[in-house]
Amino acid sequence: MNQIEKLLEVMAKLRDPAGGCPWDLEQDYTTIAPHTIEEAYEVADAIERDDRRALCDELGDLLFQVVFHAQLASEEGAFSFDDVVRRLNDKMIRRHPHVFADACVSDSQAQTEAWEQQKAAERRATGASVMDDVPRSLPALRRADKIAKRAASVGFDWPDVTTVRAKVDEELGELDEAIAAGDQPGMEWEIGDLLCAVANLGRHLGVDNETVLQQSNNRFISRFRHMEENSSDHLSGFDLEQLERLWQKAKLAEKAQTSR
Repeated sequence: MNQIEKLLEVMAKLRDPAGGCPWDLEQDYTTIAPHTIEEAYEVADAIERDDRRALCDELGDLLFQVVFHAQLASEEGAFSFDDVVRRLNDKMIRRHPHVFADACVSDSQAQTEAWEQQKAAERRATGASVMDDVPRSLPALRRADKIAKRAASVGFDWPDVTTVRAKVDEELGELDEAIAAGDQPGMEWEIGDLLCAVANLGRHLGVDNETVLQQSNNRFISRFRHMEENSSDHLSGFDLEQLERLWQKAKLAEKAQTSR
């Protein structure tokens, strides 16, 4: 028995009504989905920390999520783990004709474009919308990027950075109007539009919005910890001017660290 076969056997045993695990037996697609998302984030976290041991463990946990969903589907006669793997193999071969057939691509950018064209052709063949398979469960910023790229694939996009930058100013102006009017629903609406406009600006600048926002979050945490470590009292006892001085010191320390 190879390791995949053993894993499938373990999963089936966990779901066996006669002697299986009570927790596993209670689960369904809906209850397992949040764990699947969490495991994907833990894989990304291990990669960011450059921890290969953790990455091996987290990839295993993510694989288990795939096996769990496949077991649920197998029990209801929808599909099996083999079906999942077979469809994946077929898809990879179909979408890489430059490897498995006689098509040619010049570089990774050309391959990305060919990949998207292939996916678009598959959607057209089934009559699906360009937006049909954009996952609702994606983080909002990542989803905004994907939606904008799909719209751009049919020509619905700003022509250049200057025009999308102007859109950011336009959305800021509309937000200012909502704030001035004390319009709470309007403020929420305009904040959403502003965030989408900023995400589009990042896309036009070739920026991975999710990555740079995470980097900004990490910088904030690092600076804030520096403030805590270099204060003689709890930060809640400081006024805003004192906190700003600590913040500026943290930024200087960060700059000194990165310039080494």
